[in-house]
Amino acid sequence: MTVERALRLMAGTVILGSIALAHFVSAYWYLLTAFVGLNLFQSAFTNWCPAMTIFRKLGLPENASKSNNSVTKAATISR
Repeated sequence: MTVERALRLMAGTVILGSIALAHFVSAYWYLLTAFVGLNLFQSAFTNWCPAMTIFRKLGLPENASKSNNSVTKAATISR
């Protein structure tokens, strides 16, 4: 898993969780959804997000060429 994929996974999970919490607990949880959306918006322009820094420190690779990618392995095997 790369930094970008981990970021998408985390953002999607937080958004779905906050929507569920807003529905069942309190409408104030929509503020968390808005925060995640704004953070994704600004990271599209700056290419920086606090979660990306954390994922890099955890050792996730930047791109798929550095990771163990099964698609690349499958393409190599089929040659």
